[in-house]
Formats: sequence, structure tokens, C-alpha cells
Amino acid sequence: MNEQQKLRRMLEIIIYLSSGIRRSLSEISRRFDISDRTAFRYIQAFREAGFIIPKPKEGLYYIDKDSPYFREISELLHFSKEEAVILQKAIHSISDENLLKQNLVKKLYALYDFGRVANTIVKWEHSENIHQLMHAIKSKKKVILRGYFSANSNEMKDRVVEPFNFTTNYIATWAFDTEDQTCKTFKNTRIGSVQVLDEPWDNGDKHNMLPMDVFRISANLQIQVKMMLSIRACELLKEEYPLAEEYIEPINDNQFLFDAPVCSFEGVGRFALGLCNEVQVVEPKEFTDFLKEKVKNSLTDIR
Repeated sequence: MNEQQKLRRMLEIIIYLSSGIRRSLSEISRRFDISDRTAFRYIQAFREAGFIIPKPKEGLYYIDKDSPYFREISELLHFSKEEAVILQKAIHSISDENLLKQNLVKKLYALYDFGRVANTIVKWEHSENIHQLMHAIKSKKKVILRGYFSANSNEMKDRVVEPFNFTTNYIATWAFDTEDQTCKTFKNTRIGSVQVLDEPWDNGDKHNMLPMDVFRISANLQIQVKMMLSIRACELLKEEYPLAEEYIEPINDNQFLFDAPVCSFEGVGRFALGLCNEVQVVEPKEFTDFLKEKVKNSLTDIR
């Protein structure tokens, strides 16, 4: 580790211990991927620099508010409860597909104590799972996704995977599935809990993010689809799938052309069938055949 990286880590630990929450050495070492001995050495260095870190009660450390410059650090690096509520509302009002939101989330995770702001940028019921996945990605460790529900197989089971990245705004996790031996996305809202294993990746050279279309479907193969949309269909498409907007162009005051590559007919098909009277497929013929088969199977199931 070079001096710049060491300095950044020390500053991050200062922020972590300034939150008002007491931390054990093991919590500090896990959070920053260091040994307990190194964590204690940093604490000693902070004390020598003038920060007041009381002798731990029950093995828990924190930076005392009476430390020099504590007020400036605290006010600069942390949110009050009221500020967090306002920030939460503001962030969640932005579409999950917005790239600026994704960049904001990354910066907040990088700069602030996770425990203080995780609920601000990620819904509270998923925040701990995201934290564990981030730790696993950083340390290149395998994880067990406990109780993961798959929409494809319609079953819930544990998955051993090698997580290596997130999709836009942490909607899903890119990971190498050790059972299927393939890279795929796992939707974060479908994960029961995450257990980080003390096992390094075995397949790092195979980690690869596949192309993802505007309907959040990923695959190696992409097919160009063209559809004519009414005003209503156009607006609904932009609302539900904001990244689709760059592929829409007006034909006249009442019609719009959607022309984009898709990784599967499933995502775009669900949208088209939901607005069948306001969407007209231009091409390819295979997409029209796919929709006809879906309608035929649906009517058969009803009978």
C-alpha cells in the first residue's frame, strides 16, 4: 500500500469512528479489510495526533466529541437525522435508472460512514446486504446469497457466487454463479441475506458483465427492435424505463418510433403486450411471432 492509499484509509477510519457509534476492533478490521493489529495501530496514531479515543468499554472504540476540531469534522462529514430524511426523499425521487443518481450513491458510500447513511441511499431492508456485497467485491471473496428467489425457476435457495460489480444504482449484483459457471445478475431485493465467505474468487478471469438493454435484461446476443408508439405509450415507456428515452424519436405529433437493441423479447414483450392497442411492431418478424405465441398461450391457459 502506498502512502496515498494509507492516508485515505486513515481518513476513512476517522470518519467511521466519528459517527458516534462505538466500534470493536473486529468491526473496524472487517470494514477496512485490515488486521486487528493494524486497526489498533491506527487508533494509537489518532490518539497521538490529538483525537480523544477513550479506553474501550466492552472493547468498543469511538472518537470523543471533545476532540479538537470534532465539531468541524462531524458537521462536515455526517448528516443530522433531519438532513438524512430530506436527502432520502430527494434521492429516492430520482429514477433508479438515472446515472447521476448512481454516481451520487457511489460518492456517498465512499465518503461517509455506512451505518449513518446506508438507509439514506438504499432502502433500509436491503442496506446491510449491499454493504456485505461491497465488502466481498472489494476483498474478492465468495458469498452465499441466502434465500435468493429466482423469478425464472420460481424457487428460493442459497446461491454461492463471486460478486464483482453492481448494475445501475445497486438494483442488482453482477456475480459469477459457481453452480452454473456463468456470469449473471442477481436482483438485490430478492436476496434474503448475504454471508461473506473466507474463500477468494476462483474465476476472476471469467468475470464479465454482459450487455444490458433498457428493459434490464442481459445477454450476449442483441436484437434490433422497432415499434411505433402512441403519445401515451411513449410517455409510459420513458417513465418505466428511463434509459429508453435516447432510442425514441418523434415521427409526428402523435407517433413516436422506438428503435433499440434488446437482449431478449421478454422485457420489451411485456411492455408491448401491456399496451397492445397503442404499440405497433415494425420489426423484426420474430418479435411479432413471439407476441402472437404469448397471446395464444395466455388464451389456452385461461381455458
